[in-house]
Amino acid sequence: MSNETLKPDPTDQEPAESRQLASLPTTKVARAARFAKTGLKVGANYVKHYAKRAAGVTSETQDLHAANAAELYGALSEMKGSVLKVAQMLAMEKNMLPTAYSDLFAQAQYQSPPLSGPLVTKVLRDAFGRSPFEVFDEFGINARQAASIGQVHLARKNGLQLAVKVQYPGVADSIQSDIRLVKPIALRVLGLDEATVRPYLEEVEARLLEETNYALELQRGTEIATECAHLAHLEFPKYYPELSTNRVLTMDWLSGQHLNEFLATNPSQQVRNQLGQALWDFYAFQLHTLHRVHADPHPGNFLLRADHGGTVGVLDFGCVKEIPADVYALFTALLTPETLADEACLADLLTQAGVLRPEDSPARRAFYLQTMQASLELVGRPFRQSTFDFGDPAYLAALYQLGDELMQEPELRKQREPRGSEHFIYLNRTYVGLYALLTELRAAVQTGALVGA
Repeated sequence: MSNETLKPDPTDQEPAESRQLASLPTTKVARAARFAKTGLKVGANYVKHYAKRAAGVTSETQDLHAANAAELYGALSEMKGSVLKVAQMLAMEKNMLPTAYSDLFAQAQYQSPPLSGPLVTKVLRDAFGRSPFEVFDEFGINARQAASIGQVHLARKNGLQLAVKVQYPGVADSIQSDIRLVKPIALRVLGLDEATVRPYLEEVEARLLEETNYALELQRGTEIATECAHLAHLEFPKYYPELSTNRVLTMDWLSGQHLNEFLATNPSQQVRNQLGQALWDFYAFQLHTLHRVHADPHPGNFLLRADHGGTVGVLDFGCVKEIPADVYALFTALLTPETLADEACLADLLTQAGVLRPEDSPARRAFYLQTMQASLELVGRPFRQSTFDFGDPAYLAALYQLGDELMQEPELRKQREPRGSEHFIYLNRTYVGLYALLTELRAAVQTGALVGA
């Protein structure tokens, strides 16, 4: 988003209908059919790939990944909602997916095919009883951004430039049906027991449903912006309740660029550091003081500017993780140097976290202790140092190596049942996203060694 005058735009005058969606599959039957259609096409791609190899024709694995990634992303983009959100989350995990998938799925962080003008008008009319052109003085009918849950339009009212987030029709209703649709397939393929994974699925479902409640997002965004107003170099939009509903959210239009665009301007190291410091301070204050965090820190939710030495605009408080007191105590205790130096203490904390279990054999217990100790030492290193350079190539290489080793570890591949507190799903996701932002910025920050100081 940029803070520009709302003026006629070529895409507003001549919509590219081929890139817009006139409808979405919202019923369980329609979405199941779209899943099935995609599955058949992906299967056909595999048949072609192996048939070529059998015939002695060169068929590269990366070509297969590219074809399947394009097919999957096309389907997810049409379906929107939880399935596209999960793809977006997977794209944040740099080494979880082949590059063809992660690169394409990352588009959901910035831009996916938007709704057509007529469908946008219908959504606004259903929300306000009037067309967007009656609600606002000016309204850009074509989305400036389109993501997994909704899309953003530029508007003007009473001299203010506004961002109007419009939720895709049927998204809230489809989340539970999508999970019910995918769950039995996933359980069967992965060999998981439903009772074991239920807490994790319920956690994800709860957060996804909250993201569709724009009234809740308005409340949380307003509260957290007020609580974080004292933090330097951050900017938050003001929300407008009178122009918002459960499915439409109106706020100030913030200026700035998303991460990739901003980095293309070749900002100075000083600016990079200040932006990284603002992000670190924002998350440290939320974690340690508010005990709730903006849990969707992908690049599409921040706007960066070089003015004033570096300013971060924070968007989208749809996904906020409330951290229970006992979970906060456990999470922070696992990161302290004292814990890493005391195997008995670490074992006790990992038992509380559900990573170690009473029925584990001595060999399995020793394996998880060793694996978690190595992981916590590396991942928690920024918390234990007063300053930390996220641009250090050795640290990045170590992170990627650890990820690769864990993905290939036979014991972990054999143990299909999830371990650990369900509360750690979004806490871990938060810091995976934050680390990714800071490493892209190559920022050196003062962490304050808030843990174990």
